[in-house]
Amino acid sequence: KKHRQRHTEPFLVCVRPTRSAQSNLGNMGIDLEAGGRNKAKHRSAPKSENVYLKLLVKLYRFLARRTDSDFNKTVLKRLFMSKTNRPPLSLSKCAKFMSDKGEGKIAAIVGTVTDDARMYEVPRMKVCALRFTETARARIIKAGGECLTFDQLALQAPTGDAVVLLRGPKSHREAVKHRGAAGVPHSHAKPYVRAKGRKFEKARGRRASRGYKA
Repeated sequence: KKHRQRHTEPFLVCVRPTRSAQSNLGNMGIDLEAGGRNKAKHRSAPKSENVYLKLLVKLYRFLARRTDSDFNKTVLKRLFMSKTNRPPLSLSKCAKFMSDKGEGKIAAIVGTVTDDARMYEVPRMKVCALRFTETARARIIKAGGECLTFDQLALQAPTGDAVVLLRGPKSHREAVKHRGAAGVPHSHAKPYVRAKGRKFEKARGRRASRGYKA
């Protein structure tokens, strides 16, 4: 007769670690994330190959190192950023933010300054930016203001005194409007529709007369 082997389940024994073992716990290694330990979470240089941008980085790297100004460190960090993290700022928003800052202040935007056709009168402003649209530059100069580059700003305000650092809104991109579930009740996500006519996704959930309006 063949004897059946008896399978015994393994059991765990809890042993309290000694003092020497407890002291060695602090010297143990850490669990690595997938792909290895990555300590560099932020950019240390721009991805762009633009030579003018690289010259600005060289300039503000020097200023950030040789001055105690947080302004220069912030500008340097923003020069490294991707285009989606350097959103444009319109003339109307720039004028609104600078309206209560007093005279003699310079608005600095690490990004593009765009025109706003809804704004009839542009106040006199001194604006520094990476880039100006053609109409925005023309309207600022016509109002008696100035359009500066960041190397000109470094000569006028090397530590950022009397400079107001501004940023455009990151959430106003078209791609951001589509985030979320479109068509779900109380959701304001914009659906991807090939046309905006009556025949395209305008029935249930999109009109109050067709069940409900989301």
